[in-house]
Amino acid sequence: MATYKRPDGREYDETRKIEAKVGVVKRADGSAMFSFGSSRAIAAVYGPRQLHPQHLQNPEKCLLRCYYDMLPFSVAERKRPGPSRRSTEISYVTTSALSPVLKLEAFPNAVIDVYILIIEADASTRCAGINAASLALAHAGVPMTELVSAVSIGKIGDAIVADITKEEEDYKIKKDGKEIKAATDIPMAILSRANKLSLLQLDGKVTLDELKEAIALGKKTCKKIVEIQKQALKKVKEE
Repeated sequence: MATYKRPDGREYDETRKIEAKVGVVKRADGSAMFSFGSSRAIAAVYGPRQLHPQHLQNPEKCLLRCYYDMLPFSVAERKRPGPSRRSTEISYVTTSALSPVLKLEAFPNAVIDVYILIIEADASTRCAGINAASLALAHAGVPMTELVSAVSIGKIGDAIVADITKEEEDYKIKKDGKEIKAATDIPMAILSRANKLSLLQLDGKVTLDELKEAIALGKKTCKKIVEIQKQALKKVKEE
């Protein structure tokens, strides 16, 4: 039985407070905000629109481009402005996570640009960004087969927990007189209807059984997240 106690008192399967709102960037074709506690992301969608230069166009489908970045003061230590290796990697995995649900073949020679900005950061930012982007694409009216929901599952000490914080990411234990990292971050994205993974990353070490437990918890958590996403979309339609 796991003995780890979460610093904020949450149960292992409990997320921080979740907020979702659609229509937050007025001049975008679609936009949304999504937050896990103090991790807050805003996504804005532009398109579908004709892709330039012409040699980049694909006559069979639309190009999806995602751009992830963080405000310089979104973290405790000021982030250097502009793209980094990390933001480039997260932009790529976000594009991969969202692509399976979009009917890109409906817009040949076009492009959809998704800009994701983290305005506050306390871990799980790529997952907050994916959730915001999925909402923003739906708000823009881009044809989608289903929503995408994402969450970071962690192995902290001997426990598998949902929606980890920066404090949990940095969790250490003493071994042989030394402090060693005892946290594993497992970001994942789930297709809401198919209940399949569109993203799975692993930063740390887990056993196969622990990974299976983490995926099961991720799917359970994403079922709650997608209901919040649906409520946000329903609310904007009613306004």
